[in-house]
Amino acid sequence: MAAAGDGTIVLSVVIPMYNEEEALPALVARLRPVLDGVAAPYELVAVDDGSTDRTAELLAAFRLGWPELRVIRLRRNSGHQAALTAGLDRAVGAYVVSIDADLQDPPEKIPEMLELARGEDLDIVYGIRADRASDTGFKRWTAGLYYRLVRRLAGPQVPAQGGDFRLLSRAAVDALKALPDQQRVYRLLVPWLGFPSGRVTYERAPRVAGRSKYPLGRMIRLAVDSVTGFSAAPLRLATWLGGFAFLVCLGLMVYTLCAHALEHTVPGWTSLFTGVLFIGAVQLICVGLLGEYVARIYTAVQNRPTYFVGHDTACPAEPAAHGGPAARVPGARTQEEAEGPAGAGRAVGLTGRRAGPQSGG
Repeated sequence: MAAAGDGTIVLSVVIPMYNEEEALPALVARLRPVLDGVAAPYELVAVDDGSTDRTAELLAAFRLGWPELRVIRLRRNSGHQAALTAGLDRAVGAYVVSIDADLQDPPEKIPEMLELARGEDLDIVYGIRADRASDTGFKRWTAGLYYRLVRRLAGPQVPAQGGDFRLLSRAAVDALKALPDQQRVYRLLVPWLGFPSGRVTYERAPRVAGRSKYPLGRMIRLAVDSVTGFSAAPLRLATWLGGFAFLVCLGLMVYTLCAHALEHTVPGWTSLFTGVLFIGAVQLICVGLLGEYVARIYTAVQNRPTYFVGHDTACPAEPAAHGGPAARVPGARTQEEAEGPAGAGRAVGLTGRRAGPQSGG
């Protein structure tokens, strides 16, 4: 396995956060004893995804008594996967664990993940939800449908019931950082790498506090990104729908000719309306599917940064501190890179530290 990025940090724990002031005290109370008991140098990378509550204030207060806590604050809310990207880009440990702040995934499993990765020389250890009884029936049904769909499209290597609770080696993190994807879905990207992997199972607990950052709308968006980002099957589906519509039209044409020959036709025949409606619906579906892929191409051509970092308590002024620009996701920019030399000077003047390169849950 690769050594730690700075030669000392063994474990980095990345936590994307968005408006988690209610969950933070419970998170710190459970997570710190676990990490202190690992008996290895570690850092906790809390990525504040532009929270509008007291999340940033509480993180600053906890950091006063917890030197291993590192806070990265994004300038705007960029989304859960973008916040996770920011944390992975800047984590320096030989192993990097990602976990959400709601404590639905147990931090007590982190030492087990690390031990499994070290003992069996694994690059990836997935946290697998063996029991989702704490979720609503609708949540369990939609999650099951999602994983069946993506496993069929992206391949059986995608673990069923595996979320964003996982451990990655430095080699796996560097491989992810080298990928050009703009709209990232890590639960599909990580298995795609093909690195040696293992699993730990756990029971998914209820959210400790606050509200879910993944309502139905974001779940649908995640599913669309997963499907369009890893398969061309929807485009093929549009082709099959077009072929099916053509066959239906041929059948209606034969039926129409027969009805005309038997003089059973009447003005304003309902089948005409039905046929037009059907063809129109198929066309709209096909155009919509095509539009999803065109939108992804448009986003890639724009090459806009996935996120902007407002400040990083560990290295606010030097973007190359973690391996240089090549180690970051293409398009991710620091505050100084966005503002130019004058902006970099202002940042150093204000913070006295270096500046470098988000969360729904």
